[in-house]
Amino acid sequence: MYCYQCQEAAKNVACTVVGVCGKKPETSNLLDLLEYIAQGIAVISKAAEKNDPEATRFVINALFASITNANFDDEVITERIKQGITLRDGIREKFAISGTLNEAALWTPANDAEIELKAKEVGAMAVRDEDLRSLRELLLNGLKGACAYVEHAEVLGYIDNDINQKILNLLADTAEDLTADELLAGVLACGELSVGVMALLDKANTETYGNPEITEVNIGVEKNPGILISGHDLKDLEELLEQTKGTGVDVYTHGEMLPAHYYTAFKKYDNLVGNYGGAWFTQKPEFEKFNGPILMTTNCLVPPNDSYKSRLFTTSNVGFPGVKHIEDRKDNGSKDFSEIIEIAKKCDAPEELETGKIVGGFAHAQVTALADKVVSAVKSGDIKRFVVMAGCDGRHKSREYYTEVAQELPKDSIILTAGCAKYRYNKLDLGDIGGIPRVLDAGQCNDSYSLAVIALKLKEIFELEDINELPISFDIAWYEQKAVTVLLALLHLGVKGIRLGPTLPAFISPNVAKILTETFDLKGIGDPKEDVELMMQGK
Repeated sequence: MYCYQCQEAAKNVACTVVGVCGKKPETSNLLDLLEYIAQGIAVISKAAEKNDPEATRFVINALFASITNANFDDEVITERIKQGITLRDGIREKFAISGTLNEAALWTPANDAEIELKAKEVGAMAVRDEDLRSLRELLLNGLKGACAYVEHAEVLGYIDNDINQKILNLLADTAEDLTADELLAGVLACGELSVGVMALLDKANTETYGNPEITEVNIGVEKNPGILISGHDLKDLEELLEQTKGTGVDVYTHGEMLPAHYYTAFKKYDNLVGNYGGAWFTQKPEFEKFNGPILMTTNCLVPPNDSYKSRLFTTSNVGFPGVKHIEDRKDNGSKDFSEIIEIAKKCDAPEELETGKIVGGFAHAQVTALADKVVSAVKSGDIKRFVVMAGCDGRHKSREYYTEVAQELPKDSIILTAGCAKYRYNKLDLGDIGGIPRVLDAGQCNDSYSLAVIALKLKEIFELEDINELPISFDIAWYEQKAVTVLLALLHLGVKGIRLGPTLPAFISPNVAKILTETFDLKGIGDPKEDVELMMQGK
């Protein structure tokens, strides 16, 4: 295997023996082949200048499944590869595409042994030139994150065929022998696409569940047995809440599901009682102590301990051998969570980890409603600077940097956050500025879009020409592909001087890093105190 798509790639180079995430070499290789088949579908769709809905859905699903900590089940991945080949060959015939095509659009295995052999040949290292490989991986990882967001929107009935075709066209480019300039153009186009994708998901979430509003979330526990739901999929949460009403079973959110509490539609559920635990990487001890069943709705799964594996469930794109999987919806129906609920009824209440409340719900609509107060505080000098610390959390000790930055920031600064990076500081007592909390949590990683909207709104209010003239610094934590999507979106919006950590992606070669530095002033993180001093100076 050769996998370096996440921040924890071994030695910040690549995982070559086994994934730090727990992924086996065979699984990694099969996921590479799944991406390869998706590329073949994209090549055909680009040549035809149109897409087939079923094949397009497969591509989006396949790229989402290949995101870090999503699917570890070789059998499921192999079946998807076979399904993809059938769909690919079907659209090649349907669109009557002939002539010279990339091998990804043509290769067909005779048996499972050929699948295993091919899976070892098609990963990142198939591109020999380091810089071309780097640009290809930057584009591919941005597309993976975009596909995750597109799928979340599609679940809620929001589909944009123009976005889907752009995804297919850019994915097709990753399969071709393009020049560095052509691939760089694709990377920049992916940034523009990413803005549109996150706007689509924001629309889907807010039109379905209402705009997030300022909310206090309980982080203690109640006396009833509970179900813990983790991941990002709000539709899964809605259906689980509906099915647990009146059963005596409470529902707790975990990780990136925390922001569900901020949406107005979920406030009517008395059985949604709080948030349990922290970011994804702390799940093993937290799942142990929860006592009840756990539902993983999207990526962020850590290979489970045997002690709670029997009460762990996956759904959608998540999978792990020996873990029960909840099937997808059929005929516009709901998923069936009855087995999870019955198990929960027989479990003890969760063990208490902590007590108190945390505040969130500062997405763009809520902050816009507070705009006069915020602008007044900036003009008076009560707020000197905003620091965007959005993104992902992870295991590395180096991520303590973000806690230290939060503690070092002067009391006249505001932290804007989204994603699970917030768990590094959202439970600290950092106070407020004139009633405005010093940590404004917009929501999930995709809600980094809200932070961009807020910045653009402030630019408009202060009548500035350039977003970089605002008193805003960007200090972003990344872990996996959705953070790459967010980064490319920010670059497209013209944001410069972003700090990215705790390490720069291993798939960014020195030459590509130089391009990003010279063009966008992208930089790594340093000493927390020194970085804070520089950010407060606008550097």
